[in-house]
Amino acid sequence: MTPACAPARFDDRQVHWLPFGDMPHFLFSILHIDEPRGIADVLFRFSAGQQIVLHRHLAANHTFVIQGEHRLYEADGTLREIRPAGTLTVSPARAVPRREGGGPEQDAIVLFSMRPEPGQKLYEILADDGTVIADITLDTLRAIRAA
Repeated sequence: MTPACAPARFDDRQVHWLPFGDMPHFLFSILHIDEPRGIADVLFRFSAGQQIVLHRHLAANHTFVIQGEHRLYEADGTLREIRPAGTLTVSPARAVPRREGGGPEQDAIVLFSMRPEPGQKLYEILADDGTVIADITLDTLRAIRAA
């Protein structure tokens, strides 16, 4: 039996958070891009009680919830899944669009390890009607990191 321990607290004061364009309720920090393998490790911060823009995950993602609850929503805003802190999820690309956000009590901080196939997009950002308004690729992340 594992002994009980006090919950850990994540101190993100040293994280360099950036907004992603004008998308509300969402900050990110690029931790590392493994050029030979084409893997990007990025922290995402989802505001508590909010949903981010509609999007589609086009590459495999490994996620680890560091703080709060990572909430996944259907395109219409219906809650689909709650991932509490400490949850590791390995997800394939998914053509079905969704929204994400933090739980009601605190911002969610989630490590995303994005693992696209060569030339594959990471995400499509969508308007509420499903129209693609932006593509996010490893080149997008490289450009942001270089700026």
